[in-house]
Amino acid sequence: MKSNSINSSILIQATLEDLTELIKDSVKSQLEDFKEHLNTRDIDELLTRDETCKFLQINSSTLFHWTNKGKVKAYGIGNRRYYKKTEILESLTLLEK
Repeated sequence: MKSNSINSSILIQATLEDLTELIKDSVKSQLEDFKEHLNTRDIDELLTRDETCKFLQINSSTLFHWTNKGKVKAYGIGNRRYYKKTEILESLTLLEK
């Protein structure tokens, strides 16, 4: 966090209500920026086989079997295979105790 003499003098002269409002506005601004960042991400982000394996913490043979069984969908161009991150997340199921 950058500080300068102007911000320091404002902070010293601020009342508790002013400080509370300043913090609230700052947090709100950061949350709006974060929300905008999430909304601008590519919804159908493509993962390679290796990226998918790392994301799911599995080995490539497991990914191969899950793809063949239809548990996850693969998309391809030539001999390359890609997986949509949103579909990978949607394929996860809640395990009952």
